[in-house]
Amino acid sequence: MGYDTKTEITGHGFRTMARTILHEELHFKPEVIEHQLAHKVPDALGAAYNRTKFLKERREMLQAWADYLEQLKQGADVISLRTAGTSSI
Repeated sequence: MGYDTKTEITGHGFRTMARTILHEELHFKPEVIEHQLAHKVPDALGAAYNRTKFLKERREMLQAWADYLEQLKQGADVISLRTAGTSSI
């Protein structure tokens, strides 16, 4: 994709970015995102009894993610974190 994984971003960094955007910008439930990222359920009882896969929600989420990335590729509006007279964040 053209990124230098030694100095710009790592594979895990992409996962972190996706996790954040899927929840904060696209408003998907954390448990659906965690399933997609193959993260384990935090407690033993939940792992033993929870057999949900969230397949429908994950399919919708991945389509929303693809649409989001396509909008960025096409030049979607990007909100600057800088204002006149201030340094970058």
